Amino acid sequence: MKKTIKDFNLQNKTVLIRCDFNVPMQDGVITDNNRIVSSLSTIQYAIQQQAKVVLLSHLGRVTTEEDKLQKTLKPVAEMLADLLDMPIRFVNTTHGEILEQSIQELKPGEVLLMENTRFEDVPGKFESKNNPSLGKYWASLGDIYINDAFGTSHRSHASNVGIASYLPSGIGFLIEQELQVMGGSITNPEHPFVVILGGSKVSDKIGVIQNLVHIADKILVGGGIANTFLKAKGYEIGASLVDNESLDFCKEMLTRYPDKIILPVDVVTATEISDQAPVKKCSVDAVMTSDIILDLGPDTIDLYRTQLKDSATIVWNGTVGMTELNNFIHGTKALCDIISKEIATTIIGGGDTAGAVIGLGYKEKMSHISTGGGASLELLEGKILPGIDIIDDME
Repeated sequence: MKKTIKDFNLQNKTVLIRCDFNVPMQDGVITDNNRIVSSLSTIQYAIQQQAKVVLLSHLGRVTTEEDKLQKTLKPVAEMLADLLDMPIRFVNTTHGEILEQSIQELKPGEVLLMENTRFEDVPGKFESKNNPSLGKYWASLGDIYINDAFGTSHRSHASNVGIASYLPSGIGFLIEQELQVMGGSITNPEHPFVVILGGSKVSDKIGVIQNLVHIADKILVGGGIANTFLKAKGYEIGASLVDNESLDFCKEMLTRYPDKIILPVDVVTATEISDQAPVKKCSVDAVMTSDIILDLGPDTIDLYRTQLKDSATIVWNGTVGMTELNNFIHGTKALCDIISKEIATTIIGGGDTAGAVIGLGYKEKMSHISTGGGASLELLEGKILPGIDIIDDME
């Protein structure tokens, strides 16, 4: 068991909280604040305990000086101020006298957000390569470190592993919940346990399949990875996305677990990836060489509805169609509707899956929507996440 924020006396202490404010923006405006809202409980607890709160986060990839103009956390500071209904001190740098002085001036119960930690990646990738001097410097700014950024915990960065190497550390409420729900679904799921796997490449999900095929009762396959499984089974998939390097793996899984891995029986296709292209619904044995498989068909939805019926635990990672286009979002929407009506623990992996579920209006109808795409994937693989592994254990 890892220490949590509740295991520390925070009063009058400078508490560094690593959040995940890597939110989508358009023209400097935040278009989805889910990750910010998810961090509020940890921040509010630190405020209530009269800590001097210093928040750290990255925002996107920063590889050039020009990137810094578009990747500032200033809009996040403004939204945080609204959500917390209090002033947030924003410091537009990641090191130096101005930052140090601003932190020293903090009073108990006040909050400071420093600039995007990835600014330290130009030059040298000091943040994302966990430069030891940078981690030690950031640690010198506080008394206690709390990691509440689940979305980056599968990476060893200066702002998580680096800082935690030098300070007493714990996890925040967001990570605590992710570990309880996501981790619990793997270590001790209630059965029947059904997994939905989508996404583009089988290679991205090999670890997940290898781990969950021994735990889940059924694995329902969709998206681009279904194409590869279908080809491995001998079906024509036309001009569809396929992961040829994973064909042997798919053949092996289908041979060893023929009753556990469930594939589409019909699909939605087009001859080009466009909402303007004519759409065709057909059986998987009627796909033409010019067809591109872009969504699940209605018979597959009915099949998957039957497989999901009366499940106790459902984990979904990866959309099952080309959800960027309206013509091919129906399969993903149908699955949202089906699992939202099941009396089950419904767990949605982060990334595109979370974005689709939230965008389609099903956020409040799921038991848990993870804030980390890559992190949730690695947790489903049974891997150790370095950003959490480094945190102090309970004594």
